[in-house]
Amino acid sequence: MTLQIPHRASLTDRAISGVKRFGPGVLLCLAVSVAALAAERLEAAFFQRAWLEALVLAILIGTLVRSLWKPDNRWRPGISFSAKALLEVAVVLLGASLSAATIAVTGAPLLLGIAAVVFVAIGLSYGIGRLLGLSQRMAILIACGNSICGNSAIAATAPVIGADGEDIAASIAFTAVLGVVVVLGLPLLIPMLGLSTQQFGILSGLTVYAVPQVLAATAPAGPTAIQIGTLVKLVRVLMLGPVVLLLALLSGRLRPEANEPAPHEPAEARPKLRPFAVQHLVPWFIVGFMVMAALRSAGLIPTALLTPIATVAHALTIVSMAALGLSVDVRSVAKAGPRITATVVLSILALMTISLGLIRLLAVP
Repeated sequence: MTLQIPHRASLTDRAISGVKRFGPGVLLCLAVSVAALAAERLEAAFFQRAWLEALVLAILIGTLVRSLWKPDNRWRPGISFSAKALLEVAVVLLGASLSAATIAVTGAPLLLGIAAVVFVAIGLSYGIGRLLGLSQRMAILIACGNSICGNSAIAATAPVIGADGEDIAASIAFTAVLGVVVVLGLPLLIPMLGLSTQQFGILSGLTVYAVPQVLAATAPAGPTAIQIGTLVKLVRVLMLGPVVLLLALLSGRLRPEANEPAPHEPAEARPKLRPFAVQHLVPWFIVGFMVMAALRSAGLIPTALLTPIATVAHALTIVSMAALGLSVDVRSVAKAGPRITATVVLSILALMTISLGLIRLLAVP
């Protein structure tokens, strides 16, 4: 009996410690989410429809708060938890809304097309960066982040190619800001290009950086666009594995360049070149998403649970959007420099052009 008391006390202490650590940041994200939902309702009341969904409003409000006030260490753990862990749970639950019909829309040609778009976009983005005078490592980081999954791709690629802290910080900072711009601007292409729901879902999945941003970008086009966009995006994320393995094989050719600006960290302080562990190449939430989709397609998820699951997934996604906005510092654009800015902007435009070409080539209805 005496042996169990310390164990129980330890569990309680851990729970209290977790609440103290993550609580403030999570509550802040919840507050931003409530404000976004309230703003959406005000839109509907005054304009008879919500022009901006709560998902997008959460990003905008969070970004505004972050621009006016920088959260300190008290808030950051909870914000990071909301942006990552809650989002991953939301993505898994979103798999329950994916029917066999939606999965059939992708098909083998689109799957091959996604792989082709990723590799072609990486090549073009890298070429643009080098033409604009970026170092090899910086050009690779921007190319992978732009073409695959933003910050996650940058974080996975950096240790493989031996990128230094300055390169990582610059590429991640600008990618975060541009990601929000893409989310807000992409829906404008629906009327401009006459895109159908399926076409817009595919375009969003192929061009938007992060999974939560795909959900926000496709929200104005409806649930079908969200489902297709998420599925395409997750397939695109899976391309991180082959790309990182290929870079690991080629990393020996990377070396300090004479025209490369001296980083704040010396060359010996750079992360050592190392292969990326295979078990880290497929995120757990992608597996969970596919399992939930398979269960839905097999009829193993009761129909009565589908609406509650979708509601929880939507709520968690809004909280994640708020955390995403609270993590974006728009002032970081000024710090990135004109060459990085031009490279990222031109790269995303090239990615959109390639993606639209694939949609036309496959004659997606």
